[in-house]
Amino acid sequence: MTPRAPAAASTRRRAHRPARWWVGADVGGTWARVLAVDGAGGRRRLAIRADGAAGPAALLRGAWRRWRLSAGSVSALVVASRGIWTAAERRAAERGLAPLARRVRVIADVEAAYVGALGEAPGILLLAGTGSIALGRDARGGWARAGGLGPLLGDEGSAFWIGREWLATAAPQGGAARARALAQGPDAVPRIAALAPGVLARARRGERRARAVAARAQAALARLGLDLARRLALPRPVAVSWAGRLMGDARFRAGVWRAMRGAGLAISPRPPRASAVAAAAALAEALGRRPPHPALSPRGRGIKIPDPGTLPRRRRGRGSG
Repeated sequence: MTPRAPAAASTRRRAHRPARWWVGADVGGTWARVLAVDGAGGRRRLAIRADGAAGPAALLRGAWRRWRLSAGSVSALVVASRGIWTAAERRAAERGLAPLARRVRVIADVEAAYVGALGEAPGILLLAGTGSIALGRDARGGWARAGGLGPLLGDEGSAFWIGREWLATAAPQGGAARARALAQGPDAVPRIAALAPGVLARARRGERRARAVAARAQAALARLGLDLARRLALPRPVAVSWAGRLMGDARFRAGVWRAMRGAGLAISPRPPRASAVAAAAALAEALGRRPPHPALSPRGRGIKIPDPGTLPRRRRGRGSG
């Protein structure tokens, strides 16, 4: 009779083989969201409050420890991060993340948001959370952006911008001490951005100063979209979608659409089909399934942008930071 022990040992070895995980991460100004998918259909999700002092690598190392992952068990990692635009920035970020996975690619957070919302279709994605940026794509696959220069030079219409404008209007009326304390304190940007929901709530109650701040924010975001529609010569009506917690507010978002239409642009708002983190995970799966090639990256260098209809539907909850 054939001994059974070797078969049992073989079964044990198979059971302990590292799982093949594809991981996508969306690292915003306030939250980092991570989605891990394995070849058997298993999923793990995690939301981490982003510490301004901690980069994506530090945040993800915590997720790896929690999930007991290693570089050998993660086939591919795609990180969608704010503040990433140049090839040099991408390469530097990828070097820092290299110990976490067999293959690593870094893209801008707004790129992942666009892929999740509109896929390869031409249109405009307005992202407004802690910061703000707009990304447009034309029918030939050309890209352009507007905004996204950060809190010192841009972030027009963002939650930070709303909070800063509110503090500026309150300072002459006895709010100077509070404004100064927030501006000079630690984590000034997220703390000032956290004022935005309260300002919008005041605006809905009819408070004049808050309504003026909200209207200026909506007009600023509308201008980003108008700029892209003009530069890319997008056909009308222009498909528009959104990402970020601020643009996730339906009443605030409706004001942005009104401002765009009021400026003469015909638009066709489309709800995002999937979140940025779901898009990043889909790109990671595409990267992990491909044969090794030195020119691979999620946009234009070997990985096909997935159809948003094939991505997991976005779950209700907090928007991107």
